[in-house]
Amino acid sequence: MKRIFLVFAATIVTFAGVALAQQPGVKRTPLQKIEFPDGYVTVSGLAELPVGGSIGRHTHPGIETGYLLEGEAVMSIDGQPDKHLKAGDSYAIPAGVVHDAKVHGDKNAKVMAVWVVDKTKPLSSPAP
Repeated sequence: MKRIFLVFAATIVTFAGVALAQQPGVKRTPLQKIEFPDGYVTVSGLAELPVGGSIGRHTHPGIETGYLLEGEAVMSIDGQPDKHLKAGDSYAIPAGVVHDAKVHGDKNAKVMAVWVVDKTKPLSSPAP
């Protein structure tokens, strides 16, 4: 039980770094954190964005992949044209690239994301 609590607490702390890069109203639910592969940590979670909401510009010290479960969003990845995502679409963001996601339309958006990041660095860092 103590180990489960420690893993949960560590996951919450990890997601606190992402909270710095998001705007109010975004709800994050950590799902799992695994120290794999060697030198990295793989983190999965859900993000729920309200109508008109956005994650905020940020980077990760590793890749992010995701799948839009509900709603629609515009994914902005520096160096690439904006991508309009709808439920059922997936995306991938290279390590260290500035990105943001904004809800598109009149429904909330919900995404399942997985990050494979350098375990010695914060999960997320705000970007200008």
